[in-house]
Amino acid sequence: MQHCDTLILADWCVPVEPHDLVLTEHAVVVNDGRITEILPAADARDRYEPSTLIERPGHVLIPGLVNAHTHAAMTLFRGLADDMPLERWLREGIWPVETRWVSAEMVRDGTRLAIAEMLRSGCTCFSDQYFYPGIVAESAVEMQMRAMVGTPIIEFTTPWAENAADCMRKGAEEVHDRYANHALISSCFAPHSTGTVSDESFHELRVLADQLDSPVQIHLHETAQEIADAIKETGKRPFDRLREHGLVNSSLLAVHAVHLTADEISQFADAGVSVAHCPRSNLKLASGIAEVATLQKAGINVALGTDGAASNNVLDMLGEMRTAALLAKARANDASALPAADALRMATLNGAIALGLADSIGSIEPGKWADLTCIDLRHINSQPVYDPVSQVVYTADANQVSDVWVAGRHQVEDGNLTRIDENELLQRASEWRSRLHNGKETKTT
Repeated sequence: MQHCDTLILADWCVPVEPHDLVLTEHAVVVNDGRITEILPAADARDRYEPSTLIERPGHVLIPGLVNAHTHAAMTLFRGLADDMPLERWLREGIWPVETRWVSAEMVRDGTRLAIAEMLRSGCTCFSDQYFYPGIVAESAVEMQMRAMVGTPIIEFTTPWAENAADCMRKGAEEVHDRYANHALISSCFAPHSTGTVSDESFHELRVLADQLDSPVQIHLHETAQEIADAIKETGKRPFDRLREHGLVNSSLLAVHAVHLTADEISQFADAGVSVAHCPRSNLKLASGIAEVATLQKAGINVALGTDGAASNNVLDMLGEMRTAALLAKARANDASALPAADALRMATLNGAIALGLADSIGSIEPGKWADLTCIDLRHINSQPVYDPVSQVVYTADANQVSDVWVAGRHQVEDGNLTRIDENELLQRASEWRSRLHNGKETKTT
């Protein structure tokens, strides 16, 4: 008998790679945080003596979900500025609150709340874009969550940085340098949008990103108003400005990409740009509906993100998958657009590709980190099971997530967080609600 750290047996295993494959009655072997073998359950029982045996009848094991775009700390703004279009939402609802309340304490508490929510819904990796990125990274490490930590870049003064140059300097020091080669933390630069970053700063960003071999992500063509404003102010569409500064390449993650011309789609495909599709945020802010089927047909890698809880209002990748699949069908007027297996791939391996992490996460393959999610399909709403992938995408909700592992660590077991004090998070969220609602306390730093 061979020893292994963990042996996981579920009725179904969906490795995602190869595509649209479902393995029945198989086991996944985990050693030192990584997947070492996938084999029939009967063979695994005969061959391995595990330190921990996990048996999940009626469950499906999938790769951990990858949230390709969010603003984790904004969980503390959940429901604070609802039912507004994007520009009003930013200028009247979000930016004034951020100016007063954003601090290291706020980012820490909001990020911790978000990580717990994401873990509970089967997410094992998130790509973040918010102030105090060093605090985001610290929180992720503390809570043992995988994260791509983006350094926000914006021209005007914020509680965290004085200007775009200060953002880039701090991001390089606080995240890129500090977490180089870290098992859980990767880093990127995340300019907010072309409307909030100057040509000079884009040039400096291109040089810095090249020097540090760092990817870039940016909100791009999220609304028609964004494009109209850009043309009025610069005479160019936002995409054209990025292209002129050498930022349209395979290291770019374009977030939203709702309003693209056929030529822009072609250029995205040729350059190897990935897109982070955030369907529920786009719907809630009435930003538009991305042409997901068209993007995929062009060969563009499309990942899935929740955006922040201030505009979604939940960080539930299972729900995001379902919305993405249904919306793509309606948009394409084609019921076969974005089938369940493609939606699951979008939420797992495509996300890993978009973040440059496909060599280590996103599918259940030997050698990759054991970032895994187990979903209970025995619930009434998921019965009977003819196709477990369809049930995951079209019926399952976050309450059906039974187990989550990040790098082999059992973060959620039987639906409960194993290493996180949920009551403490709820207490801190309540305290922040009182502060923001009453507006009586001075801002903390």
